[in-house]
Amino acid sequence: MIILGIDPGLSGALAFLDTKTGMIAVEDMPTVTVMRNRKEKREVSAQLVAAIVVKRHVEAAFLEKVNAMAGQGVSSVFSFGRSAGIIEGVLAAFDIPTTLVTPQAWQKAMGVRDGKDGSRERAMQLFPASAELFQRKKDDGRSDAALIAKYGSQT
Repeated sequence: MIILGIDPGLSGALAFLDTKTGMIAVEDMPTVTVMRNRKEKREVSAQLVAAIVVKRHVEAAFLEKVNAMAGQGVSSVFSFGRSAGIIEGVLAAFDIPTTLVTPQAWQKAMGVRDGKDGSRERAMQLFPASAELFQRKKDDGRSDAALIAKYGSQT
């Protein structure tokens, strides 16, 4: 069974966990840069997400539930929600059962320690053969997605 874990941010990722082998594969969130209001903006590409998902024969998806946070600008909150909506739409189009999971729920269940590198550290512990996927600071979206997939496989 292939479980898909998703960190829906522009710097997020899609993680595919094979529950039979325990192997994890990760794809950075596919984005495109477009002009909006005379400014270049990055957006999640629905077409590229669909192309990645359809190749993997996903049987269930676990998507991080997004909420507005204090201090975030209106534009960034809208962009984040739009990204999550695009992903939900792709999953629905392929009839993939999808569960929304709060960051607090998956982080607690996966034993993630506090701090920016907490999820990277835990992903390297749980997926030692794939530790190189999480080695850079900017790989926190990958580690989050991988841990969400692991959480999904255990629920």
